Amino acid sequence: MNHGALLAAAARHAGAGVARGRATLARRFDGGYRPAEAVPADPPAIALAGVTIGYGSRIAVEAVTGEFPPGSMTAIVGPNGAGKSTLLKALAGMVRPRTGTVSLGGARIGDLAYLPQADAVDRSFPVSAGEFAALGGWRRVGAFRPAAEIALEAAAALARVGLAEMAERPIAEMSVGQFRRILFARMSLRQARVLLLDEPFAAVDTATTAELLELVRGWHREGCTIIAALHDLGQVRDHFPNAVVLARRAIAWGITPEALTPDNLARAGLDRG
Repeated sequence: MNHGALLAAAARHAGAGVARGRATLARRFDGGYRPAEAVPADPPAIALAGVTIGYGSRIAVEAVTGEFPPGSMTAIVGPNGAGKSTLLKALAGMVRPRTGTVSLGGARIGDLAYLPQADAVDRSFPVSAGEFAALGGWRRVGAFRPAAEIALEAAAALARVGLAEMAERPIAEMSVGQFRRILFARMSLRQARVLLLDEPFAAVDTATTAELLELVRGWHREGCTIIAALHDLGQVRDHFPNAVVLARRAIAWGITPEALTPDNLARAGLDRG
């Protein structure tokens, strides 16, 4: 073997050693990093079978069975306390069913992205809007990789939601509507194929709602599965092809015109909207 070939072999060996070292470091000290969890080519089907969830002695969701087809766009509606947020948290793996099963259709939890209600996030933590949005890319960069690319993505995401000039502002100083936009920016960095949205348009004005709805429709056009807890039945009828009427139990589950009938809404304790 000539001198050049020896140098090339040594470089390959050294490169392999560095790669192994980085993999070990990530595995032991950077648990949020999941570079091997590739997003599936097609969004998975999400299914629930007899799911019951409780908090202490209170049953929040009872015997819920149904399926969210790949690429579908579904609204979950119901009165306050109906279990909408609990059901989304079960899909996200944040709460465990007491009975029944949640199937992700071969996907991993990392293939899902969850957008919480704005008041579920402690905004007193000293972090800027840009830094908070960049957290959406955690699984792709972790704590030990250069973050310049993610910072650029976060800036672009903030621009898409109309907050390009506020990247350096602390999230504690944001209005409810502005922080809602930041949550959407963070979600876009996840690059997930199943998006779980908990009251995504609550407490924001009509113009902001229209802009955020367009983002959601764009994700749906790209093939994402969208599952959103909503209270505005007009929004559901206008923008969501499928609906679940929930009042602890699933009252109806199917295409929106058939699910949101006056009888089903009355059974759930909702007016006709």
